[in-house]
Amino acid sequence: MSGLTLATAQEWVDAYVAAWRSNDPDEIAALFAADATYAYSPWKEPLRGVDAIVADWLESPDPPDSWEASYTAAYVDGDTAIFKGETVYPAEGHRYANLFEVRLAAGRCVSFVDWHMRMPMS
Repeated sequence: MSGLTLATAQEWVDAYVAAWRSNDPDEIAALFAADATYAYSPWKEPLRGVDAIVADWLESPDPPDSWEASYTAAYVDGDTAIFKGETVYPAEGHRYANLFEVRLAAGRCVSFVDWHMRMPMS
């Protein structure tokens, strides 16, 4: 039986958003298992391994004040959590609805898939 709950999943996604905002390589790495996979969409080949994930995040980071994000742990089943959220890039006029499909083990992500749709700005 997994110890994953909506509360522990929320802690993970809050740390994810904090690492995204800080662009700190240690904070990013702390989120992922050594052999984690990370897919920016379900149709793309995922990044493989924490070093590749950190390097990719830092290749073209979002400046901390260029976006707003809100994510909520919506569902947990075993070691898998689904997060529902929205990210807005006001200067670019971009708004995205996201579902993150994340498998966690010992508090670290082992598999991440971002399902997202661009939405009109309201």
